[in-house]
Amino acid sequence: MTAIALGFVPEPITVSLDRILPSRKVPAGLATSRKFRQVKSSIEEVGLIEPLSVAALDAVSGHHLLLDGHVRLVALQALGHASASCLVAKDDEGYTYNNRINRLSTVQEHFMIRRAIERGVSQERLAKALGVDVSQIAKKVNLLEGICPEAVELFKDRQFSVELGRVLRKMKPTRQIECAELMLSANNLTVAYAEALLVATPAHALVSDKRARKISGVTPDQMARMEREMANLQGQYRLVEQSYGQDVLNLVLAKGYLIKLMENALVAKFLKAKHPDMHEQFVLIAAAVSLD
Repeated sequence: MTAIALGFVPEPITVSLDRILPSRKVPAGLATSRKFRQVKSSIEEVGLIEPLSVAALDAVSGHHLLLDGHVRLVALQALGHASASCLVAKDDEGYTYNNRINRLSTVQEHFMIRRAIERGVSQERLAKALGVDVSQIAKKVNLLEGICPEAVELFKDRQFSVELGRVLRKMKPTRQIECAELMLSANNLTVAYAEALLVATPAHALVSDKRARKISGVTPDQMARMEREMANLQGQYRLVEQSYGQDVLNLVLAKGYLIKLMENALVAKFLKAKHPDMHEQFVLIAAAVSLD
């Protein structure tokens, strides 16, 4: 088995700020932006959480090129810090780190906030560090209360509003899982969509055994139609889920066959002369880099 190459040196190092060279210009007005104020406040309250990403030391200049963390660097300088914790990259400095970093998901943020509170950090201090109201911190702390572990697992890598938990906890666990799967398959994790699913949920699938309040402006006929379409969508989703693996395998095999077919010069020439439309589609399929 081939070992996975690490993109960074495992242990961070401390680098003087005057030895870090930004790789791009800081946008105008950064110092007055909300994002900058949040980052600065966070560093001021709890310190630098995510180290800066830098290239290896340049032997000639004695500087590290900054790859990711320009806003954090400016904030550190504004706060008067002399040095910062940095991760040294092993890859080429042209690597676009922002495109490959998985930003903190809502579930991960929940666990980090809970861990900070367990270690004695007050909600008020966390709110100041994150630049939000204290009530938002309370919602983040209680985000997963009443949500079943299976639904949490489905949402663990996604970002969504803390209000989503308020809607989901009104449903029983099996319905929470159904709605989570529907929201993810539709790539729609909005509170409005969750509330629509809640309204379409049968009474027996709700925690209170009482139908959710109807959406204003929606007639009973429209609601009944939406419920039927939702039930149909759930059925279709399960059918697709069952056949997805086999369908992907068939597509991979078909693509492999077409590649070999188009490599035959006589076959390719015949198709291009007699069936140009088919030839064009076969070429596109063979050249596709993914099933998407």
